[in-house]
Amino acid sequence: MLAYHQKSFLIVDDFSDFRSSVRSMLRELGVKDVDTADSGEQALRMCSQKRYDFILQDYHLGDGKKNGQQVLEDLMIEKLISHESVFLMVTAESSQAMVLSALEHEPDAYLTKPFNRSGLAQRLERLEQRKTLLKPILQALDRGKPMEVLNACIALCKEDPRYGPLCLRYRADALRDMNQNEALERLYNQILADRPLPWAYVGLGRLHFKRGQVLQAKEIYEKALKAFPMMPALYDGMAEVMVVENDTKGAQRVLEEAVRLSPLAVRRQAQLGKLAMTNEDFETASRAYRQAVSQGAQSRFKDAESNLGLAHALISKGSDKGLDTRTRLEINTTLSVVAKENPADPGLQIRARLMKATSLLLNDAETAEKLTEQAMLRLEGMEQFMSPEAALLVAKQLQMLGQDKAGASMLKNCAEIYGDDPVVMQSIAKLTDDPEILSSSNAAAELNREGVRVYKTGNLPEARTLFRRALTMQPKNISIALNMAQSLLHGTDTSVASAELEECRGCLKMVGMMPDTDARYPRYQKLKIKAFGE
Repeated sequence: MLAYHQKSFLIVDDFSDFRSSVRSMLRELGVKDVDTADSGEQALRMCSQKRYDFILQDYHLGDGKKNGQQVLEDLMIEKLISHESVFLMVTAESSQAMVLSALEHEPDAYLTKPFNRSGLAQRLERLEQRKTLLKPILQALDRGKPMEVLNACIALCKEDPRYGPLCLRYRADALRDMNQNEALERLYNQILADRPLPWAYVGLGRLHFKRGQVLQAKEIYEKALKAFPMMPALYDGMAEVMVVENDTKGAQRVLEEAVRLSPLAVRRQAQLGKLAMTNEDFETASRAYRQAVSQGAQSRFKDAESNLGLAHALISKGSDKGLDTRTRLEINTTLSVVAKENPADPGLQIRARLMKATSLLLNDAETAEKLTEQAMLRLEGMEQFMSPEAALLVAKQLQMLGQDKAGASMLKNCAEIYGDDPVVMQSIAKLTDDPEILSSSNAAAELNREGVRVYKTGNLPEARTLFRRALTMQPKNISIALNMAQSLLHGTDTSVASAELEECRGCLKMVGMMPDTDARYPRYQKLKIKAFGE
């Protein structure tokens, strides 16, 4: 039986009557340590100062405040909650959308109001029994030691094979964290052969996709969606596959279904907005981005890209007939948030000004010109790299605003940084036919590919020569610079000053101007730690 008198509880709800009612129930069960909070922000402060064994978190905490889902995200990412703790999501609403949205973030349980003391006690007892049984695994998770997690799973299964099913997901996550992909694939296949589980389908699909096995991933998702049509993560995976297959309209349809099932996921809404913009479905794009902005206001996943995306969608939607007063107001409000909340980010400041200038082009040409001049001045002194998507949009807007020379310069810079990416070069080709811009990347990309091939043979001097030649042609190219840095670090003693080490550090300093959203950023960080000893 649960030793209530030894456990600490936190009740989070914006209604004082509910907090008092649940506290009374817990007192009657023998709980002595009960704290309460009326907001998510207060709950996070309290969890940063004290560890709770049980958290009863209401989902809705009032307009303009963090909801329960966002509190759980923060608790997990900031590591303010132990894996041994029990987190119960509480809500009076039981709609499909609400339940699926809450469960996507995997609280320990979902509790629907109203409930009585007996029902609460039964739920708490079952959850505590499970946590106690899995204690060695949960403690290893708290330490961030996947090998310990795996060993704890093995030990528990030896103690009693009946516990095997409880350990499956922990085993899979541990293998994933250790990059044991072959063993992970075998485990997923064993699980699915025995009993199809939705999370195993998601994991196997992601594993195939990560390996570049797009067709295999698609087959997994298709099979899984027939068995589990209510699983939003499966639709996310299928949409990723379809994007790689250049079926962006199909990907949008799939993601729209995921949003219909679980509409409260900020990043999913933003991804839908991005896909809809690609498909020039500006109505869907503006709706999705509007949801991402609204839902993200109190979320750690708040992203200025959603605000910029919303403004862009609204401008594009009204390009034929002009913007009405209400739309112009929404655009101004949306962009003002970006400018106000990101004063130290020159890229966002530039993009917000150009976006606003574009929206004013037909209604207020004088103000549009002033904003464009301000953006161009900032652009001249900017060192950080924009993402290719942002750079291409800036170039296009500059062209629309009559700044052809600045637009061409932006495209040239984008080709130099991302010229090894054929998708980026295809997008650049849609905005210019300048052979100097379009052909500059071909020779450098070929040298880079040859350098990678030679590097794999172990011929470091030749590989470095090829990478250097490629960098001479495109000195800002991220991929080439990373390859150069890696080749220079190979076999180099980083504790002793050398020409190779200095050249490597120079490459990494340049690459450090890349956006942290770039898929290559983790690789850069690993090389940086090795080169600089940070």
